[in-house]
Amino acid sequence: MPHPDIRAHSAALQVLLKELRQEMNLTQIDLAAILEQSQSFVSKYESGERILNILEVRFLCIRLGISLTEFCKRLEQKISQAEGTAS
Repeated sequence: MPHPDIRAHSAALQVLLKELRQEMNLTQIDLAAILEQSQSFVSKYESGERILNILEVRFLCIRLGISLTEFCKRLEQKISQAEGTAS
């Protein structure tokens, strides 16, 4: 069973992934086309049914025009916010 922190961190990742897509005014179908994947691929990682590995995240960042460093900074902020509200 995953550690509770992993679940919370995964939830922060899901929020960030969806947020990035929405900031760019993309639907799941639009993003799937950019990633050369199916809409269900995007849906599954936004819902937490699928976890992206670091290379998939890097590819996503390249396609969206965001640096992996910026993505990680934003993820750390989301995790910190989640931990702050959990306390």
